Amino acid sequence: MEINSGFIPKKGRKVRIFQRAADAPALPATPLKFICYFVNQFRWWYLSIIILEALHATSGIMLPYAIGEIIRSVTQSPENSQPVLDAIRQPVILFTALSLGEVVFGRSAGLLLTILHPIHRQQIVRSLYAYLQHHSHRYFSSSFSGALAHRISETSLGVTQTMQMLISEFMSVIIVFIVTTILLYQVYPPLAGFVGLWAVGFVTISFWLATRCRIYSRKAAAARSETTGIIVDAVTNLTSTRLFARLGFERRYLNERLKYELKHVRNSNWYSERIRWFQFISAAILKIGTLYYSLSLWSQGAITAADFVVATSLSLLIISEARNLSRRFLELFEHIGNIANGVGTIIQPHELIDRENAIAHSIHQSSIEFRDVHFHYSEGKQVFQKLSVTIEAGQRVGLVGFSGSGKSTFVNLILRQFDPQSGQILIDGVDISDMTQNALHAQISLIPQDPSLFHRTLMENIRYGKIDATDEEVIKAAKRAHAHDFIAQIREGYNSLVGERGVKLSGGQRQRIAIARVILKDAPILILDEATSSLDSITEKAIQDTLDVVMDGKTVIVVAHRLSTIAHLDRILVFDHGRIVEDGTHKELLAQRGAYYRLWEMQAGGFLPVEANNHNVSELPTR
Repeated sequence: MEINSGFIPKKGRKVRIFQRAADAPALPATPLKFICYFVNQFRWWYLSIIILEALHATSGIMLPYAIGEIIRSVTQSPENSQPVLDAIRQPVILFTALSLGEVVFGRSAGLLLTILHPIHRQQIVRSLYAYLQHHSHRYFSSSFSGALAHRISETSLGVTQTMQMLISEFMSVIIVFIVTTILLYQVYPPLAGFVGLWAVGFVTISFWLATRCRIYSRKAAAARSETTGIIVDAVTNLTSTRLFARLGFERRYLNERLKYELKHVRNSNWYSERIRWFQFISAAILKIGTLYYSLSLWSQGAITAADFVVATSLSLLIISEARNLSRRFLELFEHIGNIANGVGTIIQPHELIDRENAIAHSIHQSSIEFRDVHFHYSEGKQVFQKLSVTIEAGQRVGLVGFSGSGKSTFVNLILRQFDPQSGQILIDGVDISDMTQNALHAQISLIPQDPSLFHRTLMENIRYGKIDATDEEVIKAAKRAHAHDFIAQIREGYNSLVGERGVKLSGGQRQRIAIARVILKDAPILILDEATSSLDSITEKAIQDTLDVVMDGKTVIVVAHRLSTIAHLDRILVFDHGRIVEDGTHKELLAQRGAYYRLWEMQAGGFLPVEANNHNVSELPTR
């Protein structure tokens, strides 16, 4: 169990404590610690790769030295061919060994990276998704699901790309600079000093420029993620776009977003281009300076022809390695920016977590009690104030009222989508905040007005209510939900894929699959939120009879706008602006000729209007 979020006193000041769900991985909330956390899990792999890459870089940078030794042996040997061959044998063997070492060590490191990175990336994706699962309903309501998925992908990829760049690019460059300086020092110390000072200055300035570019890269990465979220959102709602004839509007909406993205990407690219100018000019200075300095030393006899070849070859090799160093820094900071973007978005404190020593309470009686509950979504948006009501075990209760009256909030609080600011919500006398969320949700079934299905088979979607259910149990539940007949008419039957969110099915078909899933779950508390509103009248009557059977022995809460669907229930609660203004059976409430009576009288076609012209339900006139 992680420490609860909040403020604790510390020497006269308050310190913010990071709240994390007990089952969530303990992921660090800063990019550097996040990278180290996952690298540590594969530290022996990375240590092996580092050693191989170091040997690979050393082999490559030593090749000019071997060539210089070959030239030195040739120039110092007599013209007789056999002594020359004898003299160059060892330098040639060294050159051959270094060439083979460059290949063997480099490809061995590449092989380990090829094996490691998919595994490493999957581990990061797995951990980020596990952490994301514990965020609250409020968090997901405020985020693009597509953008969240994109950030998980970019964050995981950013970690592996950062490590590959640090090992394969930066470490090799550092080794090249160090070995080159040592070799040049053996040739002529001032020449080593010239190249060494250039390398230090070049790396320092390149790093400084890249850090200044980091903010542009981060903004560009965030803009790309938001664009991805908008595209996913638009594709998900493409049917609505067509039906409202808004294809052109959506293209224009995307274009405006792309302009915003282009602005930040262009700022990042232009800054990168300015850095490249510095890089090319600096490389030219080293190339020309080393050549002229080496020629001057050779003409003065300070170095031999072999030393001249070594010096110019090494300087050119340094230029080759350093030429794209600024670009590498920019790419590195872009990867780190992607990681920071993902970490900052996903690794946030969890709003709702299980309390320490929370219990997996088994619900038996399934009575529900609201005790002096005070709740608001945000300051100034009051919903409930000292709300108290008890639903007895086994009661079937209907909730009615205009939109915004508090019905959905009442249900969301039972499901613990939100926590009240004060008061208690109890099931079987146990405060639901003392129960694990998993235990609570496992014992409550919800049939929403617009159920969402997985892009999986019909069999898998129904079985989601009871993972270990047999095929026969799934089919039985489908028959009770009057879904079996339409499933049997589909070519692949229960093995048919339903499409994203179930788009291949009609609203009524999705609803029946959702009902079958709940029937299979068989939880002691059942909540129906306009569960039959998408069905035709004949199917609704058949399923209503089924639901009456399913409700038997359960505590049931029915949210309804069609009052006729709740008239037969044991009890009806009438909500109005966060208050329960009436409570009783259908007959009792009609006899009172109060708020419920007015709602019953004014409903059109069996449904309540969305609102009553901003009047309280108690103020509505009677006929």
